[in-house]
Amino acid sequence: MNNIKKAGILSTLFMGLGQFYNKEWFKGIIYALIEVIFIVNALNGSLYMTFWGLITLGETKGVKGDHSINLLINSLMAIIVLGLFVLVYFINIKDAKEARKRIEAGEKAESIKGTLVRLNTTYFPHVMMAPGALLILFFTFLPILFTTLIAFTNFAAPYHLPPGNLVDWVGFENFVKLVTLPGWKETFFGVFGWTLVWTVATTVLNYFGGLGLALLTNSKDIKFKKLWRTLFIVPYAIPAFISLLTFRLILSGPGPLNSTLLQFGWISEKIPFLTDPTLAKIVVIVVYMWAGSPYWMALMSGILTNIDASLYEASDIDGASKWQQFTKITVPMVLFQTAPLLIMTFAHNFNNFGMIYLLNSGNPANPVYKQAGSTDILISWIYKMTLEKQWYGMAAAVTIVIFLIVATFAVIGFTQTKSFKEEDMI
Repeated sequence: MNNIKKAGILSTLFMGLGQFYNKEWFKGIIYALIEVIFIVNALNGSLYMTFWGLITLGETKGVKGDHSINLLINSLMAIIVLGLFVLVYFINIKDAKEARKRIEAGEKAESIKGTLVRLNTTYFPHVMMAPGALLILFFTFLPILFTTLIAFTNFAAPYHLPPGNLVDWVGFENFVKLVTLPGWKETFFGVFGWTLVWTVATTVLNYFGGLGLALLTNSKDIKFKKLWRTLFIVPYAIPAFISLLTFRLILSGPGPLNSTLLQFGWISEKIPFLTDPTLAKIVVIVVYMWAGSPYWMALMSGILTNIDASLYEASDIDGASKWQQFTKITVPMVLFQTAPLLIMTFAHNFNNFGMIYLLNSGNPANPVYKQAGSTDILISWIYKMTLEKQWYGMAAAVTIVIFLIVATFAVIGFTQTKSFKEEDMI
């Protein structure tokens, strides 16, 4: 057995032994301490409690009994720590073998100073990124994992809400309920269909609304361009929640718009802008177009000024019409540069909770739906299920559906768009 393999085997048997064999005492002590701490915790029952809590979610009911959700969170955190320990374990083996290889090549065993210098040079990017990676593990990955697992439980009021009650694993029961159980099925497919309509309509209308405004404000014949651009950007400059709450007040039944129209005799009865299901859907789309188009106008104004004028001159010589110039030159050039943003906007609109909730709170109520209104999209429905009804398991199942849809669309969009395939086009 050669010495390199021997160092690796020693570190496999116990962390740090390979480093001690290489006479790298500092690293050996650090690795050995990590394994000692792990073994002490394992012997104290922490490792058993981790898997027991994850598998059973508690066995004793009552206020002083097991808290299923705390057990689940603690188990997930312990598993992440266990994963980090396994990672360090393999790094320890690799380090022992590489150190031995250097020694066999004639180098001296690494001192404390040498270890610190190597960390500061060879592994500097890794050292700097490690804290951020740890934070992502516990504050991003852990909540995602927790939400995913909750979707497979019956965590909901009133009978499975800790403390006092236990939560159980139910497999795919929540997903099956969403698409088969009366009440849930109508709500899920109804809200899901409206979410798709809302997302596509707002994304397309805002995009081409912004393009239209940009073309108008960049037109050669228009005067006071800066004034027009300033006026059109005002809706975007005002905080969205102020705009939406103002629209909510103006468009309400006894609001100033209905009062004015009645006063002038233009209508005989109040228009249900926010209380008629169909009209309310049209209103939320139009209001969002009013608030969102200026962003695209500002973005596309810059893009339009960068399109080579010779393209239009050449098309004029070839006899192209203005419409042909728009569809064959302007739109492709703008779309090429804005495609990634368009994909991100689609994902944002799919989950645009603020727009729906601040303007109309998902109303009017729909008697066929379970805890959802006629203008609720999936994300606002989740909000109501969690904060108003505490149906966490079902809400988590819907969350996973949203994630799968948005992630699939984003991956396909980003991989297929020409903005990433033809980076040298412009």
